[in-house]
Amino acid sequence: MALILIIDDSPTEVHVMQTALESHGFRTAVAADGAEGIKLAREIHPDLIFMDIVMPGINGYQATRALLNDPDTRAIPIVMVTSKGQQADRVWGLRQGAVDYLVKPVSPARLVEKAQATLAA
Repeated sequence: MALILIIDDSPTEVHVMQTALESHGFRTAVAADGAEGIKLAREIHPDLIFMDIVMPGINGYQATRALLNDPDTRAIPIVMVTSKGQQADRVWGLRQGAVDYLVKPVSPARLVEKAQATLAA
């Protein structure tokens, strides 16, 4: 089954996402910030990344740009999963190269649906 990298600094959010995804057969890996996420993505080459935006150090926008500018990781689809719900945030996230943008709180069913749809695309 597909490997999904969750990059989020909230242990609660990570737990909810991991539980939902793993209960539907996905494998998961976790990074607590953008720098760790970039490093891990380069090592494990996940099939999909769920990326938070507001994190210490390298934020989700910066991490997305770094991953999409790297030939080894540019093909990995990134879905922003964030509390930043303004239209400008959404537009900026998509301009950084994210394939989609979900605003927290995201129901477990919606998260799984988005993972399945993105991986099928």
